[in-house]
Amino acid sequence: MKPEDILKASMLDIVFDGRNKQYGAYALRRTYNAHLIEALLSVAVLTGSLFGVDALTRHKNVAPAQTLYVRDVQLEEVKDVQRNEPPPPPPPPPKAEIPKIEMTKFTPPRIVKDEEVKAQDMPPEQEKLQDTRIGTINQEGVKDEGLIAPPVSDAGKGVIEAPAAKATEDYEKTFVKVEIESEYPGGPAAWLRYLNKTFRYPEDGLNNEIQGTVVVQFIVDKEGKVSEVQAISGPELGGLREEAVRVIRGSGDWIPAIQNGRKVKSYKKQPVIFRLMQQ
Repeated sequence: MKPEDILKASMLDIVFDGRNKQYGAYALRRTYNAHLIEALLSVAVLTGSLFGVDALTRHKNVAPAQTLYVRDVQLEEVKDVQRNEPPPPPPPPPKAEIPKIEMTKFTPPRIVKDEEVKAQDMPPEQEKLQDTRIGTINQEGVKDEGLIAPPVSDAGKGVIEAPAAKATEDYEKTFVKVEIESEYPGGPAAWLRYLNKTFRYPEDGLNNEIQGTVVVQFIVDKEGKVSEVQAISGPELGGLREEAVRVIRGSGDWIPAIQNGRKVKSYKKQPVIFRLMQQ
């Protein structure tokens, strides 16, 4: 660049002096300010348009102004409303007092000496006893003409009632429930030893693999004798019932049951279990 052109040239021309201005950088820098101004103007126009649209929208949604009218209101005087309350219930009638009945004291006579007899203890005349009620005290009142008065306690001087006889217990019957059950001599351990020693598994039940529980019912009398032995439940085949009855019938004498301190005849039930051993 010539010296006389330096003062007239811009900074951009001085920088790109002698360089390839067709490359593109020179053109971009030369038009940079114009592009920046265009962008700022575009943003300003777009922002103004948005604010304008918003203002128009708000203006349309604003409700028109309404005129407020004020009136003077005069309050009416509120009158007390009388409530129709129900009248109070009438008072209960006074309790009728039971009139006192005229009574004349008359107690069982006692044999004492004449000087020991007091005037108030003298028995009343028979004529007076006919129209008055007999009691343990002297009391003035109306004549007893069918009025019902509460009974007067005789403080232990009246009639002595004998205690009611207790119902007799029939100790000859066969009891189903007793205070103390009949028992095999020696207790449960001795009874178990007897069963294990005496029982024989029936051959028929063993061959046919029949098992189950047989319940035997029997009676133990006052002397401990066993009677009326019968199987009431259990397998009917295989001879299990017959074997259970045989063993119970041959158990010998038992200790009889006790009821009210007396030996009595009672029923007894014994389950007998027949079970095959698993091989």
